[in-house]
Amino acid sequence: METVLIADAGSTKTQWCLHTGGGMPQHFDTAGINPFLERPEQIAAMLGAQLPWHDAMPHVDRLHYFGAGTASKEKQKILERVLQGHFKASKTEVGSDLLGAAIGMCGSNKGMVCVLGTGSASGFYNGKAIKESRPSLGYIAGDEGSGNYMGKRILQYYTYGTFDDELKVGFEMRFGDNVRAIVAKLYDEPYPNRYLASFVSLLVDNRGHYMVENIVEDCLNDFFQTCVVKYRQSWNYPLHFTGSVAYIFKDVVESLCHQYELELGKVEQNPMDGLSRFFAPKEC
Repeated sequence: METVLIADAGSTKTQWCLHTGGGMPQHFDTAGINPFLERPEQIAAMLGAQLPWHDAMPHVDRLHYFGAGTASKEKQKILERVLQGHFKASKTEVGSDLLGAAIGMCGSNKGMVCVLGTGSASGFYNGKAIKESRPSLGYIAGDEGSGNYMGKRILQYYTYGTFDDELKVGFEMRFGDNVRAIVAKLYDEPYPNRYLASFVSLLVDNRGHYMVENIVEDCLNDFFQTCVVKYRQSWNYPLHFTGSVAYIFKDVVESLCHQYELELGKVEQNPMDGLSRFFAPKEC
């Protein structure tokens, strides 16, 4: 049997699945990977430190890697060199997180695919490839509906005095009341997108509060307005959603699909189960 390694990499967390023949596949997590935010040597160092094997690393016949920040050919080649140097797989495939989500959610069927995690992405999948997608402006100017997008809204509400006392205290208990220190983390420390996305925990713990519901619905509606409704295919195929934000706020996603008269497909926390089935080892 082939040995197959699959990776679904977001900016915050990377999920791995290893098929080594008979028996159940092994699952494990490492830190997120994004070649826009990390140098190749940083990614290589993380792989060496966090993957659950060292001298006894198994030979990999096929490596299928799908991750944030790899939509361009340039970034795919960078990741391919890093992964090939570490795993020395017989065959290495690097694709975008959107393609990984599409394969995991749709298999060989057509569908609209939306990723809502630390960042966001969307596209139409024709059963083989992403045939249409919106350009990404990243966490600074885009990522509508994502965790870091909501995080910016939360920080604005706190800093500008929009929150009531309940949410103000809740924010300070989690993240402190020193706005200068928070801003320093955003501009002087690595992975500001992860830091912004961490603010979403305030929303999760305060569902039902009218300001929380407004933030969630407004941010997700921005994603629908900016991305979803721009595809003519959105009214012809089911919309599949994956990512932590989509999964946590599934009720709002479902409500917005109803408002826009769109067919909601699957909503899953991650696409790994589908990827594992799709790329399962074949008999040698």
